[in-house]
Amino acid sequence: MGERMKISCKVKVLMLMTSCFISTQLMARDHLIYSVAEDIPMGNENEVQRRNYYVNMGQNQGVTKGVVLEVYRVISKSNPYDNKRRVNYKVPIGQLEVLHSENESAIASIKMKHDTINDPLFEINNFMIGDHVSVHIK
Repeated sequence: MGERMKISCKVKVLMLMTSCFISTQLMARDHLIYSVAEDIPMGNENEVQRRNYYVNMGQNQGVTKGVVLEVYRVISKSNPYDNKRRVNYKVPIGQLEVLHSENESAIASIKMKHDTINDPLFEINNFMIGDHVSVHIK
């Protein structure tokens, strides 16, 4: 009987470890801007400064050249009148257009930024590392 309990215990542990591994693989993954590259300003008149945004979303998620990505920022604020409960706001800030994509990543550039006058105030009024992205659906 003791040997049977040991085997049963090992099987249960193995099943628990397998289910934990599988559940982490099935969880949704946030897609976001993970890097930004830009031209170095040279001080030339009428200089256009280009920026590339690197996102962790690519061909495996249906992202190819020309696809438009929606960019939004999650702003979290503490409500002091409601037991300091945190409130999260998912605010759209613009769109990126994909220039190049690989299996799990893509390079994009600015297609459109939302109107900064009629939108919420941001500390940084441009796309930045950590901003969330999703595929634009017409």
